Amino acid sequence: MPSHFTRRSLSRGVIAATAVATLATGLAACGGDSDAATTDTAKSGEVVVGRVSNGAGTETTIKVSEVESISAELPAAVRKSGKLVIGEGALPAGFPPLAYVGSDQKTLTGSEPDLGRLIAAVFGLTPEIKNFTWENMFVGIDSGKVDVALSNITDTEERKKKYEFASYRQDNLAFLVPKKSTWNFDGDYENLVGKTIAVGSGTNQEKILLEWKAKLAKEGKKLTVKYFQDSTSTFLALNSGKIDASFGPNPGFAYHNRQVANTPDATRIAGTYSGAGASLQGLIAATAKKDSGLAKPLADAVNYLIKNGQYAEWLKAYGLSDEAVAKSEVNPPGLSLDNS
Repeated sequence: MPSHFTRRSLSRGVIAATAVATLATGLAACGGDSDAATTDTAKSGEVVVGRVSNGAGTETTIKVSEVESISAELPAAVRKSGKLVIGEGALPAGFPPLAYVGSDQKTLTGSEPDLGRLIAAVFGLTPEIKNFTWENMFVGIDSGKVDVALSNITDTEERKKKYEFASYRQDNLAFLVPKKSTWNFDGDYENLVGKTIAVGSGTNQEKILLEWKAKLAKEGKKLTVKYFQDSTSTFLALNSGKIDASFGPNPGFAYHNRQVANTPDATRIAGTYSGAGASLQGLIAATAKKDSGLAKPLADAVNYLIKNGQYAEWLKAYGLSDEAVAKSEVNPPGLSLDNS
């Protein structure tokens, strides 16, 4: 992927080199511009998550219907449209298990679009999912092309200047290294001295990494930051020794580790870090334009799913139960402006 994650882009986990190529091909087939979209026509009263997920998720049918007390909170224009337009920043190569084109080469699947489908069901709306590059996903929010983005976006104080949030999952970042590597982060940025680390541009993990780089530079120490266009290039650079580690969302990296465990390119997690910094648990949040009136109904929809068990089913289907939140909050504290 953010938590754009590449950028959040997000650094993303994928199956293996051949699977990466397949996923990229599928995404290209879905359309390279921000207007590429898929509209779901699921059976009323249920949402199938993990469909055509190519092993990244377990196909699970979840019962969920409109909750009129929540749908009544929606802005009139959204209710009248009959659909919830959901933005994903999964171009060009996707980031399993969070968002990517499925095994049918057309359906945008993964935990993020599936949560969008569940929320749309609570609203009694048809989900329409549009796939963007990470940067264009935010342009889509700004321009009104999408109502809400669900793409592993970290809640940050900087983003609150333009957007409003409804949290739905913990944001944990990780350092991915070759399994044979003896290096570990150990929660101390000083251990990055002399290392070359890949990160997605425009992501909260990039912000954190660049803050560490600046601190080290003041101490006369060097940290090299590298950028790659997609996860395929990042993993190739890691396997060839061109970079020491990649810094990105933990779910994608944990998934990647499982997929390459028995190959010469096996990898491991060399340390984790909260997406909001050392003193605050980071949160992933549904993201809408500021003052859109969507944050509260989004949070209420997620809390309905939490209370009634569908949220736990969704997380379990994608192996993300350890990133559960007890409650969705509107605009909770996020990554600070100074990253202190």
